[in-house]
Amino acid sequence: MSEQTQARGHSARRVVVVGAGMAGVQTAVALREQGFTGSVTLIGAEPHQPYDRPPLSKAVLLGKAEGSAFDVDFEALGIELQLGREVVGVRPVDHELDTVTGPVPYDVLVVATGAEPIQLPGAEGVPGVHLLRTLDDAERLRPVLAQQHDIVVVGAGWIGAEFATAAREAGCAVTVVEAADRPLAGALPAEVAAPMAAWYADSGAELRTHARVERIEAGAVVLDDGSRVPAGAVVVGIGARPATAWLTGSGIELGAHREIVADDHLRTSVQDIYAVGDCASFPSGRYEGRLLVHHWDNALQGPRTVAANIIGESPTAYDPVPYFWSEQFGRFVQYVGHHEAADTTVWRGDPSAPAWTVCWLRDGRLVALLAVGRPRDLAQGRRLIEAGTPMDPELLPDPSRPLKAAAV
Repeated sequence: MSEQTQARGHSARRVVVVGAGMAGVQTAVALREQGFTGSVTLIGAEPHQPYDRPPLSKAVLLGKAEGSAFDVDFEALGIELQLGREVVGVRPVDHELDTVTGPVPYDVLVVATGAEPIQLPGAEGVPGVHLLRTLDDAERLRPVLAQQHDIVVVGAGWIGAEFATAAREAGCAVTVVEAADRPLAGALPAEVAAPMAAWYADSGAELRTHARVERIEAGAVVLDDGSRVPAGAVVVGIGARPATAWLTGSGIELGAHREIVADDHLRTSVQDIYAVGDCASFPSGRYEGRLLVHHWDNALQGPRTVAANIIGESPTAYDPVPYFWSEQFGRFVQYVGHHEAADTTVWRGDPSAPAWTVCWLRDGRLVALLAVGRPRDLAQGRRLIEAGTPMDPELLPDPSRPLKAAAV
């Protein structure tokens, strides 16, 4: 950190946070919790009080909850909320943010704009086609589920599976179409994702793989093989990309996925601007590479590092063990770590059973773990990954033994 940047961190009067999701809210809260006394402004594009996203695909969608607003007293914390205000650019030289209603000056800027869903080509604006990312999306979909429409879900990733789960619970007929040969093709190795395909049929949903959408017509989805799938509604869940288009021309370095390239302190390439959450990648010494993590836990943990580095009294590096969970088809799926650098895969339990675990090791140490219905494995595995504990691969496969008993 340069002396000039450090001095700004100590004396910053105005911190402006763009993005009122988990990462933005937690950054504002962490600044106050860590003793920052300057002004904190939180700007969100949506008009709603800041809210948590995971309940949207579950309780909110099924009408079991009206919303999922964060339990934060922003006024008591001295955090100024500016909601329904869209940010369109930033001018770092002037230390000003541009919004649709005029400029906003800052001393330190935190970008926490998250990710936005990828649209299905040709489907934008077509009646009956939905995304599930915002509170408004969930509220538009709630009556669709209540009327028990035939629903086609495009994409068998995490969000597709979670929505299909909710739609089946609501009594809808559900067909999930996936271009790849298996669910979660972009997230998990083939042998790990393959057993999950059976979960769809078990729940009464139909999963069609190798199925590309040609077009969407009134009442049907037409696949590239010419087949027509009846659809009273279509929900698209084919992934998300960092919401960074507004940074064009700012000088902030973007990566291959259009994410902000942050350093290990979550600083961007431009002075006095930090980035956190789904919109930013960061270097991981633990995993010897750059990580782009689109998960809730990253948006919860990263803000503490950002706040500490803005205040500047105890600068810290950010190198977490990523964590993620998903509730789908009556199963609780948890994932911790980063498996891509692993050299060994070890199974604990039968993947056709209700509960099982997959462990990934590198050089005899646990680097990642996927647990289906085995939360104790997850909790112990997370600690073992963080500690870099050597493991005995001969003891790991026995699911009747505690995972930690395989530590050397």
